[in-house]
Amino acid sequence: MITVAQAVETVIKVKPFLAEALSEGIVNISSVARKIQPQVEKIVQKPIKEGAIVMALNRMLPQLSDSLHTNVGALLNQLGDIIVRSNLTDFTFRNSNTIFQCHTALMNEMVDNQDVFYTLVRGVFESNLVVSGSYEPTVEAHFKNEELIWRSSNLSAITLKLPAGNIHFTGFYYQILKMLAWDGINIKEVVSTTNEFTIIVNDEDVDRAFSILKGLKTSGKYLS
Repeated sequence: MITVAQAVETVIKVKPFLAEALSEGIVNISSVARKIQPQVEKIVQKPIKEGAIVMALNRMLPQLSDSLHTNVGALLNQLGDIIVRSNLTDFTFRNSNTIFQCHTALMNEMVDNQDVFYTLVRGVFESNLVVSGSYEPTVEAHFKNEELIWRSSNLSAITLKLPAGNIHFTGFYYQILKMLAWDGINIKEVVSTTNEFTIIVNDEDVDRAFSILKGLKTSGKYLS
């Protein structure tokens, strides 16, 4: 039989925004209890009084705060190198039956250039390409018959090497993105692999964004 405390913990653990707000004491616990009451009742499969949820929240707050800061700190402390690339151009094309051939032709021209920046993301209806600015004419030549939806130049990429444990931590990307958002950094694109996380920003924002991300590594030492 699942207890109220276990149900509350289950709900809160998958809500990193709410967990952080609770640990920082910036939300009203009674309001949180009312908000999660339907989910808690669904888990325990019976009506639960708001007071019981409030009590469970109060009991888990010390543990939640310690766990959140320790886990975040440990991961941030393990962040690897931060790599910055500038002079990039962002293209978005409508998907077509011929767009793969365009990408293949473009990559064939880049294969011997180890310094080129190139990322490709294919969505359901469109494909996004971020490439070194020096290859703009090459992209234009190979994609001249494709439908261009969007194009933006004067961009920079900041790549973070991530610790392996990031894939098991709910809200890890949130910890990174919230700091950039709080400082008014406009993220143009996000590209990620299992152990790398790249943001594309305007050139005028790259220095501030780099300082923020570098500061995250430092803050991890004090949280873990």
